[in-house]
Amino acid sequence: MAKVAFLGLGVMGYPMAGHLQKAGHEVTVYNRTAAKAEKWVAGHGGAMAPSPREAVAGADFVMACVGNDDDLRAVCTGADGAFAGMAAGAIFVDHTTVSSKVTTEMHAIAKAAGLGFVDAPVSGGQAGAENGVLSIMCGGDAAQYDAAEPVMQAYGRSIKRLGESGAGQLTKMVNQICIAGLVQALSEGINFAQKAGLDGRAVIEVIAGGAAGSWQMANRHETMLDDKFDYGFAVDWMRKDLGICLATADEIGASLPVTALVDQFYKDVQGMGGGRWDTSSLIKRLK
Repeated sequence: MAKVAFLGLGVMGYPMAGHLQKAGHEVTVYNRTAAKAEKWVAGHGGAMAPSPREAVAGADFVMACVGNDDDLRAVCTGADGAFAGMAAGAIFVDHTTVSSKVTTEMHAIAKAAGLGFVDAPVSGGQAGAENGVLSIMCGGDAAQYDAAEPVMQAYGRSIKRLGESGAGQLTKMVNQICIAGLVQALSEGINFAQKAGLDGRAVIEVIAGGAAGSWQMANRHETMLDDKFDYGFAVDWMRKDLGICLATADEIGASLPVTALVDQFYKDVQGMGGGRWDTSSLIKRLK
């Protein structure tokens, strides 16, 4: 068991920190809105701190799951940042989906301070976080990853190191690129079935076990057919992630024509007031 700090108690971080406490780790949490940290402590035990620096005091591992590049810099650096309070040899594990640029930046700062840094974005959505079955894509020093992996097992089902610093974030980009195309195709298929007068549920039942089957089909077709979109990863966050994918593609010379198109479709959904709808809401713009 380890002494762990968890920074960021959003829809993902809140249950992830809970799994760490339940597993027997000694957890101290920090959240920008203190009321959420207070609620977490009331429900899970553990402790809370008013700043990242104070939260990480004495911690062996520091987990973070915040919003974007700027949020990560804010919790890591500065007088009240985590790096200022971590002991030499402690390891920072970043579960935020951010650019590989900021990951490289934070890794370099951490290394210069004698700290470990593992980029470890997650996939599986809110349900995966709550059930402790996330997929975790990691980059960083092999020894630091090996040390952190047993702690991540509290909320991860599939955990793998893909390479050096930044490899985890690049793998998460691949994940989001694939999801974007899959959700658009599923939206078009379901909409086509309904326009053709078919029973959408019967159609999915037949095709889900074949070559068209996917996680998105298995887990989202029911809510899409019911016109309900409050289940998981929000459109606003998906556009943030796809923006990272498209910017990185420009840097490395990769072509993402479908991803670019679907990003604009998500922009349409935002224009419909659906920024907080889940990503399967692409079907709304087809109707």
